[in-house]
Parts: sequence; structure tokens; C-alpha cells
Amino acid sequence: MDKLIAALGLMLVLEGLLPMIAPARWREAFLQIARLRDGQIRFVGMGSALLGIALLLF
Repeated sequence: MDKLIAALGLMLVLEGLLPMIAPARWREAFLQIARLRDGQIRFVGMGSALLGIALLLF
């Protein structure tokens, strides 16, 4: 359980870096993502999940 909490904490740190360092660029990227179709967002989500699983396994 400790590793899960550590992984979630690291994820939050990494997710918070871009808005902290470059808020305007982060807002631009967020708006571009919001314009994507549902299928495109699902594809990116699936790719991220698979990459995360691969990193955890190796």
C-alpha cells in the first residue's frame, strides 16, 4: 500500500509541474485536448495506461 501511495504522490508532483512552470502553455494544451473527439481521448488514455503497465512490469 505504501508503494501505491508513493506512486500516486509522484504522479501528482509530475502532473503539477507544467501548470506551475508554464500556466499559459498548460492552459493551451488543456484547451487543445478538450477539442479532441472522445475516441481520440480514449486512445491516448489507453496508450498511457499500457505504457504505465509496461513500465511497472520492466
